[in-house]
Amino acid sequence: MLDILLPILIAAALALAAIGAARRVRLWRQGRPARVDLLKGLAAMPRRYLVDLHHVVARDKVMSNTHVATAGGFVAAAVLMILVHGLGLAEGVLGWLLLLASATMFVGSLFVARRRLNPPARLSRGPWMRLPKSLMAFSLSVFVITLPSVGLLPEGLLAGAGGVILTLLLALLVTWGLAEMLVGMGWGGPMKHAFAGALHLAFHRRPERFSTRRGGEGRSTGLKALNLEDPEAPLGVEKPADFTWNQLLGFDACVQCGRCEAVCPAFAAGQPLNPKKLIQDMVVGLAGGSDAGYAGSPYPDRPVGEHHGSPHGPIVAREGKALVDAETLWSCTTCRACVEECPMMIEHVDAIVDMRRFLTLEHGQTPGKGAEVLDNLIATDNPGGFDPGARMHWAADLELPLMSQRGEADVLLWLGDGAYDMRNQRTLRALIKVLRAAGVDFAVLGDEERDGGDVARRLGDEATFQSLARRNIATLSKYRFDRIITCDPHSFHVLGNEYGELGGDYDVFHHSTFIAELYDAGRLTFRAWKGGRVTYHDPCYLGRYNGEFEAPRNVLKALGIEVAEMQRSGFRSRCCGGGGGAPITDVPGKQRIPDMRMGDVQETGADLVAVGCPQCTAMLEGVVDSDAEVRDIAELVADALVDSTPSSTPGPASTRQPLAEEVA
Repeated sequence: MLDILLPILIAAALALAAIGAARRVRLWRQGRPARVDLLKGLAAMPRRYLVDLHHVVARDKVMSNTHVATAGGFVAAAVLMILVHGLGLAEGVLGWLLLLASATMFVGSLFVARRRLNPPARLSRGPWMRLPKSLMAFSLSVFVITLPSVGLLPEGLLAGAGGVILTLLLALLVTWGLAEMLVGMGWGGPMKHAFAGALHLAFHRRPERFSTRRGGEGRSTGLKALNLEDPEAPLGVEKPADFTWNQLLGFDACVQCGRCEAVCPAFAAGQPLNPKKLIQDMVVGLAGGSDAGYAGSPYPDRPVGEHHGSPHGPIVAREGKALVDAETLWSCTTCRACVEECPMMIEHVDAIVDMRRFLTLEHGQTPGKGAEVLDNLIATDNPGGFDPGARMHWAADLELPLMSQRGEADVLLWLGDGAYDMRNQRTLRALIKVLRAAGVDFAVLGDEERDGGDVARRLGDEATFQSLARRNIATLSKYRFDRIITCDPHSFHVLGNEYGELGGDYDVFHHSTFIAELYDAGRLTFRAWKGGRVTYHDPCYLGRYNGEFEAPRNVLKALGIEVAEMQRSGFRSRCCGGGGGAPITDVPGKQRIPDMRMGDVQETGADLVAVGCPQCTAMLEGVVDSDAEVRDIAELVADALVDSTPSSTPGPASTRQPLAEEVA
C-alpha cells in the first residue's frame, strides 16, 4: 500500500511545488527588466552557495554545521526520495544513501529545535517556530519509509489492520513533511527562502560580488548609476514593481535570521529602522497586503499591522497608509553592516538609496538640512555653501604644488571638503608633512577640486552627483598622475568605485594604505610611541566598503602602538553615525550612534581612539562625555616623524622613482 501511496504523494507535492514556484516567479516578474546570464548564473550557483554564502554563515560555527546538516541533508534526501520512492529505483546503494541523508537532516533539525527553544531576539517567531517540527517530520518520515527498501524493516510489519494504520500514519507524516519542505518553497512559509535564495544567488544583482576579491573577500559596493538621459527611465523607486525583478527575488530570499537587525546602528539607537523588517515590508509590497503577519522585531516605536502596500502602490505614501515611513529610509547611515552580515547576500543599502532617489528627485522630500546641503552643492560645489575660491586659504603658508602649474605628479592629493573644516585641516597638514618627509612627488587640484559627490548620491540626488563627478573627471583628465591619495574614505570610495561607470578610472588609495607603503619602503622613520592606550575605529567606507582593515593597524604597529581592539571592530565595526547623510537628515532616536561608539571605546580603557576619516573624527569628537582623545592616523604619524627622514623637497616628476618600483 505504501508503495502505491508514496509515488502519488511525491508526484502531487512536486506538482504543487511547481505551481507555487510559477506563482512566485510571476510575483518577481512584476519588477523592471534586468539582464542576467541564465546559464552562467545557474552554473555558478553551487559554488556561490557552498563558498560565498557559507563564508558568512560560518561566522557562527554551530549554526554553520547545523545548516550544512539540514540544508545539505534536505537537498540530498529530496533528490534521493524522488529516485527511490517516486521512481522505484531502490536497488543498490541509493536506499542506504537516502537513509544517511535523512538521518543527517534529522540531527541538524535537533540543533534547530534547540535554537528555537530560547531564540535570540533577532530571530522571527510566528511560522518560523514550526520549522524544527517540519524538518523532523520530513527527515524522520523519509528515514522510516526507506527502511523496508534496504531490508531493515520486516515486511510483515505493514501487513494486516495494524499495518494499514501504520501505513496511513506514515503517509500523513510524509504528507506533512512534503507540504512544508517542497510545497512550502513555492507557496510561502519558512521554506520559501530555499527556492528564492537559490535563484537569488544565481541571478544576483551584483554577480561581480562573487568573483571580485579584494581584502580577502568579495567586494562590490559602488551604487549603480541612473540613466538620466532616458526620459522613460524611472528616477528611483516609487513602488515595489519599480525594483528590478532580481531585486524582488533577493527580498524574497530573506530568512528573517535578524543578523542585519543585530548590527544596524540605527536600530540600536532606537531610530525607526530595522533592516530585516524593511526587507519583509518589500515582500509584503511584492505580494500585496499588510505587515500584520510579520513576527519579528518591529521598527522602534512603530507598531506592526499599520502598514499596507501593493506591487503598484507607493512605498512611501504622501498621505494615508504607507508600506514604509519616510523616516525609516532616512535613518540609514549606509554603513553596509546589514549587507556584510546577511547570509543571503541581500543588498539592503541599494534598495534604500533607490527609494531615497525617488523621494529626492521626484518630490524634493529630503528631510532635515538635506535640501539646503543639496542646494549648496549645486551653487558652490561644496555642501557647506562656502566660497569655492576659499578652498585653499588654510594652506596659504604651505606653498602646495598645484596641478594647474605642474601638469603632472606621481601623486594627486585629493583634499575633499574637509579643506573647509578647521578640524580636518589639521589632518591635512599632518598628511602633507608626512608626504614631504618621505619625499613624495605630489600636487593638489586646489580651487579646481569639487566635492566628490558622495553625500549627494547617498541623499538620493543622482543628478547632482553625476554633475559633480563628470566635472571632476573632466578636470582630472587634463593632468597626469599615477595615483590619487585621500584621507577621506568617502572620497576614496566614490573616486575609486563609482566614477568608473561615468568614465573615470583611477588608482585611489586611502592615506593609511599609502603611509604603510612608505614605511615598508624605508622612506619614513618613527620615534617610539610613549603615549597611552590606543584603540582604532574602522571607518565603514574604508573597511566594509573597500576591505581595508590591515593598513591602518600596520601603521599603528609601526609607531609602536599595540591596538586595544573594540569588541566590534574590523568588518563588524560599529558605524560612527556620520555616513549616508545621516547627520544631515538627523532622524531622532533614543540615543546617538556616536555615543554608543564612544561607549565601545570606553570599554577598552583607551586614552586615545585612532581614526582615518574626517566624518568619524567629527562624530566621535562630538561626544561630550568621553575623555578619550580622537586623532587621525596622519596626525599620529606626523608627530612621530624622526628628523633623519628623506628630504622634504620632492624632485621633479620625471626624476622621481615611483613608489611601486621602489617597494619592488
